[in-house]
Amino acid sequence: MTPEQIHELGLAQVKEIEGQMNAIAKRQGYADWKSYGAAIRHDPKMMASSREQVLETYRNYIAGMQTKLPDLFGILPKARLEVVPVETFREKEAAGAEYQEGTPDGSRPGRVYVNTGDFEHRSLPEMEATAYHEGIPGHHMQGSIAQEMTDLPNFRRLEFYNAYGEGWALYAERLGKELGFYREPANDFERLGSDLFRAARLVEDTGVHYKHWTREQMVQYFEENSLEEGADLQAEVDRYIAWPGQALSYKIGQLKFIELRERARKELGDKFDIRAFHDEMLDGGAMPLDVLDERTNEWIAAMKASK
Repeated sequence: MTPEQIHELGLAQVKEIEGQMNAIAKRQGYADWKSYGAAIRHDPKMMASSREQVLETYRNYIAGMQTKLPDLFGILPKARLEVVPVETFREKEAAGAEYQEGTPDGSRPGRVYVNTGDFEHRSLPEMEATAYHEGIPGHHMQGSIAQEMTDLPNFRRLEFYNAYGEGWALYAERLGKELGFYREPANDFERLGSDLFRAARLVEDTGVHYKHWTREQMVQYFEENSLEEGADLQAEVDRYIAWPGQALSYKIGQLKFIELRERARKELGDKFDIRAFHDEMLDGGAMPLDVLDERTNEWIAAMKASK
């Protein structure tokens, strides 16, 4: 894709997602998504009351998702997953949550590190989408299945491609919706806020590196088209300036998985099986998106030819 195509895609995605967020906001009695988002982010009842509540919230969402995985996947990871607190010395700098893969021999489980510092300012509705992204069916699912494919060469079992790995994790956030999760309106709204955040990155990254936006233009666009604010917003802007292209990987990758799924569904008709499709997406290890596209076409052809 050209930078211009990515920029225009970002603008279209932002518009579409904001429309979905407006619909939820209006159902909750708010004028628009901005006012509903502000209400959630500044409501003490929506914030954690203890470090332990932060941990338990993540653990509960992951446990709930665990029971539903057979509905969407044939291959399930053997590796265990733990939710543990970020080390105290990292709390001021660490993200809200992050994933660390376990070891290939299984001696250390995969871990979602959750930042429990400053817990009274940690939004509970945000945590559901993040739990699926960092844990299952996101990073833990993808990374562990790849590690356990011992017939693959190590570079395919252990490598990480941003657009594939982050794209899968963002796609995984949507799977929770398909399974009937995000039962609370605020949680579903924050799921869309997460998606909006990644869509806005398409505009921001190409804005600064292709259209030569100033830092002030980037800040203004984010203020108008995301739920980010304060130091987090400023840090994100600096990240895109310093690391060209990386922030594009989430949304571009997610859209590729959605595209491939719809292609397979259309081509295979009654032969389409969502579990077989997801297994095909994961059992080859991480790979560039163009290779994933070719591999999926070959799988579709093989499925068509099967009895």
